[in-house]
Amino acid sequence: MLWIKALHIAFMVTWFAGLFYLPRLFVYHAMTTDEAGIERFKVMERKLFYGIMTPGALLTIVFGVWLWLGYGFGGGWLHAKLALVALLVIYHAYCGKLLIDFKHGRNTHGHVFYRWLNEMPVLVLLAVVILVVVKPF
Repeated sequence: MLWIKALHIAFMVTWFAGLFYLPRLFVYHAMTTDEAGIERFKVMERKLFYGIMTPGALLTIVFGVWLWLGYGFGGGWLHAKLALVALLVIYHAYCGKLLIDFKHGRNTHGHVFYRWLNEMPVLVLLAVVILVVVKPF
């Protein structure tokens, strides 16, 4: 099970790298006015979302379920962690919606919105790490 745990953590890191970086790309994309720059950001965002973030998310969840089935542990901390993971999945899907809006030239948010959006996964990561390590309840 240690291999499964290692893979769960590795793919979680991959997923979070994308969750941290995609909104940052949105910040710069929202500030860009030249057509070449806009097209470059569309390519970068698409590759990050579909090539790194989404596989990282799926594999994080697969190996997390495998751990849960293997260890069978529970408790309040795990329920809280799973609620936060569900929140991350919703955030991930929302980022995908924003990616599509940028792709079709329908972005309605400014760079400040994306700067704030970028902070949410930091808070969730901190909470999840505390729940898993400390198991406060």
